[in-house]
Amino acid sequence: MNGVERHDRPIDVAFVGGGLANGLAAYRLARARPELSIRVFEAGEAVGGNHTWSFHAGDLSAAEHDWLAPFVRYRWDAYDVRFPQRRRQIATGYRSVSSEQFRAVIDAALGDRIERHAPVRAVTPTTLTLEDGRELAAVCVIDGRGHAPSPHLMLGFQKFLGQEIELAAPHGLSRPIIMDATVAQEDGYRFVYVLPLTATTLLVEDTYYADGPALSEERLRTTIADYLATHGWTAKAVLREERGVLPIALDGDIEAFWADRRGVPATGLAAALFHPTTGYSLPDAVRLADRLAGLTDLSAGAVFAATRAHSVAAWRERGFFRLLNRLLFFAGVPSKRYEILQHFHRLPDTLIGRFYAAQLSRLDMVRIMTGRPPVPVGNALKVLARHRLTGELA
Repeated sequence: MNGVERHDRPIDVAFVGGGLANGLAAYRLARARPELSIRVFEAGEAVGGNHTWSFHAGDLSAAEHDWLAPFVRYRWDAYDVRFPQRRRQIATGYRSVSSEQFRAVIDAALGDRIERHAPVRAVTPTTLTLEDGRELAAVCVIDGRGHAPSPHLMLGFQKFLGQEIELAAPHGLSRPIIMDATVAQEDGYRFVYVLPLTATTLLVEDTYYADGPALSEERLRTTIADYLATHGWTAKAVLREERGVLPIALDGDIEAFWADRRGVPATGLAAALFHPTTGYSLPDAVRLADRLAGLTDLSAGAVFAATRAHSVAAWRERGFFRLLNRLLFFAGVPSKRYEILQHFHRLPDTLIGRFYAAQLSRLDMVRIMTGRPPVPVGNALKVLARHRLTGELA
């Protein structure tokens, strides 16, 4: 058997990584195809890690909202944005999934089909090698272990540290603040993200659209404390912390990216499936989970073709967002990057909703680009001349 471990009931689909995308795909597939042998191999002690995943109500269809509903912990009917010269409420719904809720639903659905403390060293389309030396065979192996650097993608970074904070008194917020860019601008475009989880609990994230991934956690803890003090909020306890560095797509060669995968299917950030500008990944994870659940052929070749096609199509449809990102990162002074987002938020709620859903019409694109440009025209033209992977001027 060449050292490959096989079981009385062969593994049909092995999911490597128990994060958002693989978790949703495994859940959806298990419900649609209960006869399948599904296994999830999670490196940590529990699936879902320590995250909060959010999305806008308009990002998903009614059917997608229906099956995702058990995962959603928090719901709001509107949210706020704040910039130095613009403050407004956006009257569209906003939703959040907590790791705890995600884990409860996945654990209940998959039970002992999840193997925890099981880091994987290597994968092929039909085998996986664990760090403990075991090599397992499956009809199909799906890699969902998140973003890994690729020479074929040019990226910026959205990095953050967030704290879930119990306050000494009610905070008074009735809806999230998705972007508060009235804070000091440093290390690129900076904003604070605030979710009111209960009357006395906030999730506060200090976030940066930056050129590099380095994150000074102690400094961000200090800036979060400063933000609380500015708003008259007193922290009673920090309940938990989460941190992350998300990719922001500037340009790339998606065909070469997938060629490097050598036939191994992928989900989530490992499949370059995320909103190019916001970094949100949940809507793409939901759509790919549905696509996988609808496949009749779950061989490695068929699943690779499906995940690749899904990713390539999404990448090609979103070129406009990558252009906007290049303007954000290259066309202006880093401390003035907020002006692009401030300018964008002059637009109607419905168009902003389509932007977050990555469903812009050509007219929407024209409207986004018109008006007094927030970056010098000469700089914008230079952006168009930059190399698609190096970012250097041609």
